[in-house]
Amino acid sequence: MRSVILTLTPVLLSATLSAQGVFSNKTQVILEKVIQDYPNHFYNIKGDLISQALQTSRYKSTLQIPGTESTVITVSGGSQSSGWSCVVLETKNFAEARERFSTIYGQLSNSIITAGGQKTYILSGQYEAPAEERKATCIVFTLLPGVGDLKKLKVQLALRQVQNGWKIELSVEDKEEAQGGITAN
Repeated sequence: MRSVILTLTPVLLSATLSAQGVFSNKTQVILEKVIQDYPNHFYNIKGDLISQALQTSRYKSTLQIPGTESTVITVSGGSQSSGWSCVVLETKNFAEARERFSTIYGQLSNSIITAGGQKTYILSGQYEAPAEERKATCIVFTLLPGVGDLKKLKVQLALRQVQNGWKIELSVEDKEEAQGGITAN
């Protein structure tokens, strides 16, 4: 009996990890492609121009997470900074927003990201449970180890209150440029 258990344990563990989809979910796959194009200022995933003002241009992204509402690439000409931003959900229901936020975190946390040159990184961020009385909750993910071109990269998952409810946004941007972004209260 013991030998049967020892034989089946690796098989069951493998099946459990596959069922969780930790390394094969669509959110992680799209995000990996976005991160791979980060050193190119998202040039390879830029779609049609949406708007242009002064030194900032906004484009549709050719990569979208399934079921998302909008995905935009913003490029600032003067500082050569760029960002990819995706509105995952807008809802009036906080419980729905909290659940989706938690699901996305689970899909991304500790994901293995393969970047240019076949370097691998782990996407790491500390979970913070959203609370309805706070106006925003933000999780900042970093790539470990933080070296090379991707050292400046920041992935942010944010849930914030908007006029008519709650909005979840996932973004990839420069750490320096993102300092004025969404912060948790």
